[in-house]
Amino acid sequence: MRAGLLQLSVGDLPAENVAPVRAAIRQAVAGGAGFVLTPEVTNCVSTSRKHQHEVLRDEANDPVLAMMREEAARAGIWLLAGSLVVKTDDPEGRFANRSLLITPEGQIAARYDKIHMFDVQVSESETYRESAAIRPGDRAVLVQTPIGGIGMTVCYDLRFAALYRDLAQAGAQIITVPSAFSPVTGAAHWETLLRARAIETGCYILAPAQTGTHPHTTGRSRETWGHALAVAPWGEVLADAGREPGVIYADLDLDAVADARQRIPALTHDRAYDLHRVDYENL
Repeated sequence: MRAGLLQLSVGDLPAENVAPVRAAIRQAVAGGAGFVLTPEVTNCVSTSRKHQHEVLRDEANDPVLAMMREEAARAGIWLLAGSLVVKTDDPEGRFANRSLLITPEGQIAARYDKIHMFDVQVSESETYRESAAIRPGDRAVLVQTPIGGIGMTVCYDLRFAALYRDLAQAGAQIITVPSAFSPVTGAAHWETLLRARAIETGCYILAPAQTGTHPHTTGRSRETWGHALAVAPWGEVLADAGREPGVIYADLDLDAVADARQRIPALTHDRAYDLHRVDYENL
């Protein structure tokens, strides 16, 4: 199976993102991809919560998702809507940051709402409070498909290794990490974390990404790191998209998953232990 990972630079108007995302999906299909993956927040990159409430829709009425379902059925491919920001029934008016796996018939096979919220101050000028606008999910999702066991994660989840171990031990052979990484943390940690998750789990790690300075009609501008990556189960980088929008490809061979896990069967070596705390002052 050939995977095509999209690297995009979408704006804050979902209706205007439909055409370029469709074109990128078709480019990936033309390159032989039977599994196409888009980045986090494929439908709308915005820093204005007011604007989001004006332009975003619930899942059933999201124009980007409707297009993706059409394209999956048209091409007969598996398609990961890396994530879409969609309205929910949350009493606080928060959205869901939702990843959706679409079948070759255009049906939604699985939904995963991002669990871990990006509430950080990465520099004096760059602060994020994702939990103010996004309702966190509370369940991990593994999908058994004809192309392999797929574990679904989103962006900041990448820093929580236990989630990836749980997915791998439950049967994941491929783990998806659609992202819109900050340039500061991207430069410091992106590739290292992705390769670590691949090595720890013996999984393919597929990480489509947003990149560049995003078009915006309101709010402050947003910049993302890019460097969509595909990483093999042994930890080697198979493809890196750099900083420009486009498509990268990785040919997946699930025998490589079995081989990596046979060589280092760490997923079967868990041992129970107690944590012993030592206070130097009381020695």
